[in-house]
Amino acid sequence: MTRRRLRPEEEELWRQVASKAERLHPEKKLKPEDFVTTPTPKPRRKAVFESAPTVPVPKPSKPTTSLSLSPTIADHVNGQPVQMHRKSFDQMKRGKLRPEAKIDLHGMTLDRAHPALTRFILSAQADGKRLVLVVTGKGKARDDGGPIPVRFGVLRHQVPQWLSMPPLSSAILQVSQAHLRHGGGGAYYVYLRKLR
Repeated sequence: MTRRRLRPEEEELWRQVASKAERLHPEKKLKPEDFVTTPTPKPRRKAVFESAPTVPVPKPSKPTTSLSLSPTIADHVNGQPVQMHRKSFDQMKRGKLRPEAKIDLHGMTLDRAHPALTRFILSAQADGKRLVLVVTGKGKARDDGGPIPVRFGVLRHQVPQWLSMPPLSSAILQVSQAHLRHGGGGAYYVYLRKLR
């Protein structure tokens, strides 16, 4: 927003008001420039143009609003390098490939879910299946009011870790978050290696 310049009659009126007003700090000396409200133009410098090499300016990254220092489980799973055929991976991510088998771990405790998952993955690989779906659910938001924050979706966070550890890691080629039609954030695609 630009300020409007005062007209000469407005400046004269301001000088009259200022001359009748009592000063708050009489010990300070005033200069006549203190009463002038019209800015004096500053002298312009000549622009000197030199041919300098252009340097690309990096664009600022988007500010993050998350306060969590650990990456989300989706970032961790999606950050893994693609081990399988790229075209098949893209089709799988878009939900175009149908899983050949499915296990639903809803409502299971960790000590029941881990052996069930291990049994399911190894038997699916033995049957020659390539793509299976592991449904964990998104988890319930629960907070018991304790001093330590509790993540919800315990199975959702634990299953990728189980899949990356032996004996399952040798049977698995790729793990990816499922497409919305197959469960979205509450399910994982597990692409199995061929049994030799």
